[in-house]
Amino acid sequence: MGKEKQISVDVKIADQINEKKTFTSGVTLKEIIDSFQIENKNDYVAAFLNKTLKELNWKVYKDAEVEFLSKTSVIGFDLYKRSVVLLMLKAAKDVLCKSEGSYRIEVMYSLANGFFCRLVDAETEVTEELLEKIKNRMKELVEKDIPIGKRIAYTPDMRRRFLERDLPGKAALLKYRRASRTNVYYLDDYEDYYYGYMVPSTGCLTLFDLVKYDDGFVLVIPDRKTFSMDDPYKAPDKLYNVLRQSEDWGNKLNISCVGALNDLIVSGWGNHLILMQEALMEKQIANIAETIVKEDRRIILIAGPSSSGKTTFSNRLSVQLGTFGMTPYPIAMDNFFKEREDTPKDADGKYDFECIEAMDLKLFNDTMSGLLEGREMPMPTFDFMIGKKVYDGKTIKLNKGDVLVVEGIHALNPLSTESLPKDSSFKIYISALTQLNIDEHNRISTTDTRLLRRIVRDARTRGNSATKTISMWQSVRRGEEQNIFPFQEEADAMFNSAMIYELSAIKQFAEPLLFGVPEDSDEYYEAKRLLKFLDYFLGIDISLIPQNSLMREFIGGGCFKV
Repeated sequence: MGKEKQISVDVKIADQINEKKTFTSGVTLKEIIDSFQIENKNDYVAAFLNKTLKELNWKVYKDAEVEFLSKTSVIGFDLYKRSVVLLMLKAAKDVLCKSEGSYRIEVMYSLANGFFCRLVDAETEVTEELLEKIKNRMKELVEKDIPIGKRIAYTPDMRRRFLERDLPGKAALLKYRRASRTNVYYLDDYEDYYYGYMVPSTGCLTLFDLVKYDDGFVLVIPDRKTFSMDDPYKAPDKLYNVLRQSEDWGNKLNISCVGALNDLIVSGWGNHLILMQEALMEKQIANIAETIVKEDRRIILIAGPSSSGKTTFSNRLSVQLGTFGMTPYPIAMDNFFKEREDTPKDADGKYDFECIEAMDLKLFNDTMSGLLEGREMPMPTFDFMIGKKVYDGKTIKLNKGDVLVVEGIHALNPLSTESLPKDSSFKIYISALTQLNIDEHNRISTTDTRLLRRIVRDARTRGNSATKTISMWQSVRRGEEQNIFPFQEEADAMFNSAMIYELSAIKQFAEPLLFGVPEDSDEYYEAKRLLKFLDYFLGIDISLIPQNSLMREFIGGGCFKV
């Protein structure tokens, strides 16, 4: 018998290991990391093998470069969240002791650091006692460190099995899968289909909680950066109510998952769906405008994360206010930056334009107060080239029926309006809170929806490649997490700008851009992941999308200047 082939592997494990080591060909990535004396090996859940993401059970046959990813990395945390859902579903099956098909657990949407879930079972009520039993079973499975396996199954067979288990969303999703084979993950005797990779074993899933909420429960996950959890968990009630309203509307149309959306498009009802969604959105904007008029609010403050459609929303809200005889004056908070020399710097010594300390809040409050008192106030324009506010003679004076529409990332922060009368302003939080799921256990991330919007818009309006937009995205998200999300519950109204048809519309614009991301770039994995995600959706005819649609802010052809 010949000598086993040896391979050379350059191994990088965070700040702990960066060295070359020899292994026998066919070694798994898990065996590679286990060969090193490092603490907390279960913190590492995946690896880049020659810049291609692989699960830790992947075998390496040739010389390679390997970089291991921890569960606190962006990619590793996605694996963690996905895997803890599998863990919860397996534990629930063990506790309920029921055959699959007699009950169903649905993972609905993200609520702060957690996922709202619902148990669909006429005979079982969600109680604190039941959740405690499921949580304890989850902990037992973690202690046993059971491998999470993957097998290849025949797609039609899995469709039939999911129908038998009362998982119509999964069955409908696989109906439109072009591949004849499907990867299925299993944990002991429980198996499921998931969009994306998993951690290698239950021993990696060390932190979670189950908290009863409304008619379901929240599967609480840790904060990614600190890998800790708030105690006790507090759900964002206003955000939940908006998500629930969107879910209820989707259920009325029998569209809760991607497969159902595809069925509707195939049946020829795609155009009707566009018109219904746009009508609903117009009604919601009109309701907000009516509330503002009834409550006699003079300053409207609008904030939301990137690519939420704030510009189009502001324009459409202004149109609705006009139907009540009001004249809106748009104001950008960006014009109230401090002078460049007074702008604070971050830890790297760079100007931090996103922190609230970069805003000239005294000037902003003084200007808004003067306008409310009926005085004519000079309005600055911030010149980013010279880093100073410029006054070019522009002034505003509020007359009866006039209203200010202020947009900015700090618009909901109480510090922005601390010297104004509390009953003078109306705060609106806007975000693309996707109401559609891939299937019963795989959510559609609102972040993914916004990223796709931004990729398409940036390419059209700024000439940016998808590579550049993806490379900036984590920085954008950090700013949102610090300056926008913490204040969303301060809003008087929340507006969900997600449209049930939008991913079917935007895919035809996003896919060519994503295919253009170079294979050797750091952004290639994310582009490939988004392409796989978009592959679930059938395309829809965009010709009936109205010119004032929020979608036009991203795909073009709109009537508003954006």
